[in-house]
Amino acid sequence: MPIKNDADRWGFVSLGIHWLTVAMVLGLVLVGFIMQELPNSSTKSELYSLHKTFGLTVLGLTVLRLLWRLFAGAPAPVAGTPRWQSAIASATHGVLYLILLAMPLSGWLFHSASGFPPRNLSWFGLFKLPSLSDRDPALRDFALAAHEWLFIALAVIVTVHALAALKHHYVDRDRTLARMLPLAKPAPKPEDTPGA
Repeated sequence: MPIKNDADRWGFVSLGIHWLTVAMVLGLVLVGFIMQELPNSSTKSELYSLHKTFGLTVLGLTVLRLLWRLFAGAPAPVAGTPRWQSAIASATHGVLYLILLAMPLSGWLFHSASGFPPRNLSWFGLFKLPSLSDRDPALRDFALAAHEWLFIALAVIVTVHALAALKHHYVDRDRTLARMLPLAKPAPKPEDTPGA
C-alpha cells in the first residue's frame, strides 16, 4: 500500500488518520454519554479529563489530515460517478472536517468559559493548554449548546456518509468503499483485465 494517495486509492497515512479518527470519535461519544450519568466523583473527573484529551487529539488529527491532504492530494472519483455525486461527496467531506475542528474547539471554549483552572486542561499530562476566554457564563452556555448541536450534526453527516459508502459498495458495486479499507486490493489495471 502506498504511503501517499494515488489516483486509485487512499494511501497508508490517510487511511491511518481516517480510521484512528473514527475509533476516537466513537470512543468520545461513548465516554460522553457515560460520564454525564455518573455521580460527582474522582472517576467522573478522570473521564472528563480523558474526554477532553481525546477531543483535543481529534482536533490535532483533523489538522494533520487536512495538511496531509494538501500535500498528498486525493484519489479521483471512481470512474462513472455522476458529477452531482462527486459534488455532494466533496461538500460532505468539507462539512465533516469543519465539525471535527469546531467540536473540540467548542469543548475547549466551554472548559475555558466555565472558569476551570487552565491546569485542568492538558494533553495526556504532557503539556497544558491555555484558556480561550475568561470565566463567562453566557459564553459557557453558548459553547455547550454548540458542542451538543455539533454532535447531532456529526451523527447525521456520518450516518449519511456511511450509508452512501455502503450504497456504492452493495448497489453500485464500485470501489468507493473498498479503496478506503486498509486490506482491500487495488483495482486491476486495464491491461490486467481479461478482454481489455
